[in-house]
Amino acid sequence: MVKLGLDTYEEPVNQSALNGGWTPKGKVTGISLLHESGTGGGPKYGFPAQMPLTSIEAPVNLLDNLTYWQSRVGDDVASVGYFRTRFESGVSVELSATRHAGLMHYTYPSSEKHVLVDFSHYLPYPSRSWDSQFYAGGEIEIQLNSSTYTGYTSIANGWNLGPPVTVYVCGEFSSPPNEARAFSGRNTFPVGRHFRSFDNATTPEPTFRGSSARSGPTCDRVGAIFSWNGASGSSEIKSRVGTSFISIDKACAYKNEELASWDIESTAQAARDEWNRDVFSKIKVSPEANQTRLAMLYSSLYFMHLIPSERVGENPLWESDEPSWDDFYTMWDLFRNQVSLWHLIQPSYYESMIRSLIDIFKHEGFMPDGRSGNYNGLVQGGSNADNVLADAYVKGLRGKINWTEGYAAVKKNAEVVPFFDQNPVDPQGSLKEGRSALDDWIPLGYVSADRNSRAVSKTVEYSLNDFAVSQIAAGEAPGDHELYLRRSAGWQLSWDHDATARNFSGFVMPRYANGSFHQTYNITNCGECNWSDESYEGTAFEYSFVIPHDVETMIQFMGGPQHFEERLDYVFQPNTSGVDLGVNGLGITTINNPSDEPDFGTPYLYNYLNKQYKSVERSRQIATDFYFNSSNGIPGNSDAGALNCWLVWQMLGLYPVVTTSVYLLESPWFDDVNVTVNYDRTLRIRAEGLDDGDGRQGYYVQGVTINGKVWKKNWFEHGDMGGIMTEGGEILFQLGTEKKVWETGDVPPSPGHVVLDENEKRWE
Repeated sequence: MVKLGLDTYEEPVNQSALNGGWTPKGKVTGISLLHESGTGGGPKYGFPAQMPLTSIEAPVNLLDNLTYWQSRVGDDVASVGYFRTRFESGVSVELSATRHAGLMHYTYPSSEKHVLVDFSHYLPYPSRSWDSQFYAGGEIEIQLNSSTYTGYTSIANGWNLGPPVTVYVCGEFSSPPNEARAFSGRNTFPVGRHFRSFDNATTPEPTFRGSSARSGPTCDRVGAIFSWNGASGSSEIKSRVGTSFISIDKACAYKNEELASWDIESTAQAARDEWNRDVFSKIKVSPEANQTRLAMLYSSLYFMHLIPSERVGENPLWESDEPSWDDFYTMWDLFRNQVSLWHLIQPSYYESMIRSLIDIFKHEGFMPDGRSGNYNGLVQGGSNADNVLADAYVKGLRGKINWTEGYAAVKKNAEVVPFFDQNPVDPQGSLKEGRSALDDWIPLGYVSADRNSRAVSKTVEYSLNDFAVSQIAAGEAPGDHELYLRRSAGWQLSWDHDATARNFSGFVMPRYANGSFHQTYNITNCGECNWSDESYEGTAFEYSFVIPHDVETMIQFMGGPQHFEERLDYVFQPNTSGVDLGVNGLGITTINNPSDEPDFGTPYLYNYLNKQYKSVERSRQIATDFYFNSSNGIPGNSDAGALNCWLVWQMLGLYPVVTTSVYLLESPWFDDVNVTVNYDRTLRIRAEGLDDGDGRQGYYVQGVTINGKVWKKNWFEHGDMGGIMTEGGEILFQLGTEKKVWETGDVPPSPGHVVLDENEKRWE
């Protein structure tokens, strides 16, 4: 739950306002406990906060962030469970954390030592005030010993336009201060239309209130300043802070139980031990392997486990025996490949997440597509929790999941139009939850471009969503299976066989409610590719490849295997991109965009032609060109670990076909990997003849055996060979330099293959 780190401000604002708080060169405005990690979009969290100061005399104003913010000297130091930096004021900062509490060590250069506790601190978005966070009130009380403070802060809005998030706080210092004073101040934060805003007001000075301060009806800002002054005494001040969404008592219990020691090294070691046990030990590679690849593998595992946030026992909205999770950010990113790896290596956590998703549906009416701050919000395309549940269902995950309720949740997504949420970025449909374009999808079979935004991408995604519903219906409601399977062919109704681009014919295109197509639509340029455009974060050229449930029909629509292969080859050619990818696509010049999720599976489509060597070649080239052991080591933002997880699958030599039980065979990066699956079974992946890094290109597959059986297909299913992904076993790759067509079996299946008759193709 706690992700302790710096909050910084850095120009340009569109970069520094991202959710993580930390930016490379930003000025530090505070050190806070709650953060998102590795995402794009507007800010969320950045509270509750502290800030170590060496002076509080004028011109320092404790309410403005600006007069005391700090540049950093030298490089930050970070490792699992530990962070260190140094401010230009001379203060050194060391951080470590547990699940619900944070430990901070401040070392001062002089005898004057202060710590500011600011309950009105949050990550701002000054360039887009309508979805900036804003402070909604708080309370702080300094206890009699002056070393402990308690209270709460409420911060609203932000990334998903959510209601106030109230966090209860219990903080303690290692030694009593000479002076501790609570303060309040008029709320003048310039956050546009929100209440309590005084855009042209001067930031007030704090009014000191003694041992406690409360916001009151005008939502005054509240905080406290703790001071240790004098020539004697230690230069170090230690602070530990517990947080809870339920109560101050729980926050104090977390502080005392999880941070019984003030020692930062033992706290960091405990974090490392937990990460080793719960995450890193799940995929074991010899420490003698290529060190760069090892660093990239385990860094990727780290980043794909930071969010969602496990908040079991910390649900402030309702009482339930089900687990509670938050910060699903978002299903649009997670469903592509991340949930499939969690299924294998984190079955307990993954089952807990799915139960939480269904519980949210039970109490709030819809599962989230995105969720943060205990609130559903920002649906980027389809209702992609459907895909998550289907992927788990077809692979046999049961446990304590109530699949009757799970099917009710996905069926509601498929049938009920959500209420319009008045989000200004999309005046045509709700962004909070569900599928806002069902008013088109159900009567027309596609999403129309004149009545709804993002028609191309929504049509493609709704198709996969309904296939996902059909997969669960097959077991839970067989009478519904055929209905949703046929609805999953809706993408075919948006396929304009006459549309042309770059000498290729046939694409998913914007189609109007009257049945006509937008014939002049730019197939290789989606404009801003954002909320109000006709295609979201991908061009029509790209989305025409994103039909994982029915690749068979997609190949047919593109003119058959030869034309399909030619088009697939083309999207990987340099200097073909027709859109400015901005900061998330620096260096990418191909139509295929490895920085964005819709294109994750495209390099692997050659498997459907029984030319697996090309899948290996294309995907390995992407990984080599855009993934590094460095601060710019991924092609864009992490998207909550989605890009990192793509690399993990690449290294394992496998790739999942989401909402199905199929895994595509590719080419592993290590000669021997042990993956712990299904709690305590071992999937061993071995490679003989692997390129050892000397550039001999020895990574093309020459043959595969599974559990000792020669395998002729370039894919297998979750339950093959007695359940290799549940019971364990061995996959052995023979690798070499020859680009070899080694597979002679059937191509991967298209379980969503539907042939529409003429009546179904006709708009009525």
